[in-house]
Amino acid sequence: MFFRSITTVLTPRFRLFINQFYHLQARQFSVSTTVHKSWQKIQRKYMGEPEKKSTLTELNPPPEYIDHRIKIWDELKAKYQNYIAAQPQVDITITLPDGKTLPGKSWKTTPFDIAQGISQGLAAATVISKVNGELWDLERPFEKDSTLQLIKFDDEQGKQVFWHSTAHIMGEAMELCYGGCLCYGPPIEQGFYYDMYLENRTVSGLDYEQIEKTMKRIVKEEQPFERLEISKEDLLRLFGYNPFKVRILNEKVHTPTTTVYRCGPLIDLCRGPHIRHTGKVKAFAVTKNSSTYWEGDQTRETLQRIYGISFPDPKQLKEWKTIQEEAAKRNHRKIGLEQDLFFFHELSPGSCFFYPKGAYIYNKLIEFIRSEYRKRGYQEVISPNIYNSKLWKTSGHWDHYAENMFRTEIEKEIYALKPMNCPGHCLMFASRLRSWRELPLRMADFGVLHRNELSGALSGLTRVRRFQQDDAHIFCAQSHIKDEIEGCLQFLKHVYGIFGFTFELKLSTRPESYLGELETWNRAESQLEEALNSFGYPWRVDPGDGAFYGPKIDITIRDALQRAHQCATIQLDFQLPIRFELQYQTDEQGELQRPVIIHRAILGSIERMIAILTESFGGKWPFWLSPRQLAIVPIVPSLDSYAQEIQKKIWDAGFQVDCDLDSGTTLNKKIRQNQLAQYNFIGVVGQQEQKNGTINIRTRDNKQHGEFSIDEVIKRFRELAESRTNHAEDEFAGSALDSNVAGATSQLQSSNLSEGQDEEN
Repeated sequence: MFFRSITTVLTPRFRLFINQFYHLQARQFSVSTTVHKSWQKIQRKYMGEPEKKSTLTELNPPPEYIDHRIKIWDELKAKYQNYIAAQPQVDITITLPDGKTLPGKSWKTTPFDIAQGISQGLAAATVISKVNGELWDLERPFEKDSTLQLIKFDDEQGKQVFWHSTAHIMGEAMELCYGGCLCYGPPIEQGFYYDMYLENRTVSGLDYEQIEKTMKRIVKEEQPFERLEISKEDLLRLFGYNPFKVRILNEKVHTPTTTVYRCGPLIDLCRGPHIRHTGKVKAFAVTKNSSTYWEGDQTRETLQRIYGISFPDPKQLKEWKTIQEEAAKRNHRKIGLEQDLFFFHELSPGSCFFYPKGAYIYNKLIEFIRSEYRKRGYQEVISPNIYNSKLWKTSGHWDHYAENMFRTEIEKEIYALKPMNCPGHCLMFASRLRSWRELPLRMADFGVLHRNELSGALSGLTRVRRFQQDDAHIFCAQSHIKDEIEGCLQFLKHVYGIFGFTFELKLSTRPESYLGELETWNRAESQLEEALNSFGYPWRVDPGDGAFYGPKIDITIRDALQRAHQCATIQLDFQLPIRFELQYQTDEQGELQRPVIIHRAILGSIERMIAILTESFGGKWPFWLSPRQLAIVPIVPSLDSYAQEIQKKIWDAGFQVDCDLDSGTTLNKKIRQNQLAQYNFIGVVGQQEQKNGTINIRTRDNKQHGEFSIDEVIKRFRELAESRTNHAEDEFAGSALDSNVAGATSQLQSSNLSEGQDEEN
């Protein structure tokens, strides 16, 4: 209303003012999306700029391939229904997780029938079912006696199915609006995406509104998800219009039949399973778009990728958006620049430049892990950065990972920068005959690693080309496995506890393509289970998801925003010892045995961990890790020399301390600026502090601790740093009796110093 009322008095000069003020706001302040859009509208209106809108609408008529697919679908569905009708419907037993059994009919009773029989609420909340351990559509009939598990959205598998189904809803909208060829549309960690090939256009953020509008209509129609199993011949006929689906069928489908799913006019090649109908999706949003390449190969076609998120309850979407807004404020790239921690440059993409304060955090993390190594019996080693390709061929990495290595030719031999430490550690173990007395040998290495990630995959500190890991390899006998695994679990519990992370554990067992003896695998998995049970944390099994060379424990941490990250790794490896012919002597008679290797990392990539910690702490670094521990603020310039004297004494004691000697800024402003710069403590010094040889301590959250001697400050700083507490600002003062100047009342006790007081002092 305000801006309507002044439209008649706007002059060109005032319009210029609005334009300049808008840019000032955008440059200096973090404004909400709503405010930002409002200013954009104001600027466009009063600067005479037209408001941009997408030209995207639903195609009329729709793409021709839709009718083509539906005709073939109807033909094949009729055959399938005849097949179902011909199956004998016999009595079967359905067993629930609690052991309760319910009767059913084969080829007729469905998991949804069972859920409804238990309660309508359960049926409504169930996303998908598991029949005999296999994910199963709720409307798909049982075929025999079965176990049944009903899965809700709060289960990770429930989320993945829900998001996969919403990807199909978005894929349908994309076909109806763009008419291109759909490619892949999987669920991901937070939501889903769909890739589409568009010959003559790209996707714009302005298109989101129309895509969501079409999705809303699809959801409202409650289109059922229907499943068909179809021969490869019929599949090629069904998807003949789409060269990408034809490639998938010819290159990746090696079975006589595979499944397709339909919702409304969309029919897509898909393993499934899916939710019952589109109406189960109560809230969703298109979140972003990007370009990508077919199969991630930059020599192939460029595809348009659209991302989204969805939930069964609108409240969950609202909560998700709140978390995203908070995450945007905490973005590590943003905070890294604001706090002078690090930056990237186009002349070395994927390799981070750490400023001194960023390097301080980097080194503190390494010091932390290094101090734990001494307590836990690890021996740190240093290994080369570059190896002859023969090493990688021996380890097996060359066949599977050569494209991700930085390679060069030296004297007609191919060399590569190391992307991991394990083959080098194998050479170190094999450099001399080892005795059983040396085992377990815990070899740790902070060596620099390089991986040739695609430029499009690089993402701040979370995906880089140059990095370091807190990498370790434990060479041990099979009898050591349980104790060593338990030691690794205790190690990560200690480290993650200091950072305030919670974590989840998953045992990934033998895959179909495993190498080695079945008996060895069974014994190793049994020892891992024993270690996990002894550890006392909840864990679950992920059958068949182990590496081909050994079972592993996957660890997922949760940060302050409850986002999931996988950093730690604990993996058994039976194959590298064989490939490198590693042996140790078991007794004086000289009998030789082959060791087992445990691959172990706690922080994982130091770079990635810094990104996670930056966002989890929101830039408010805990004292022991902080590159800005204390800012000393003298009240007047005449006290600068006293402030610098204190700075030197505390700096020499090993702490990160700076002096704010800006004489042109008021005291209140200097205090506030240093609080916003995330100094853990601000020490103010006036005439009384100089007279007493003290400093007045307050925190970045404006908690006032009062006046302390410099020696007392150093003592307390040491205690806080050694404890690695995340609450140093609250714990600094301790008992009032501990202060060397207990009961002292500082003239700076009030945080509400007036400008007049600043000048008066």
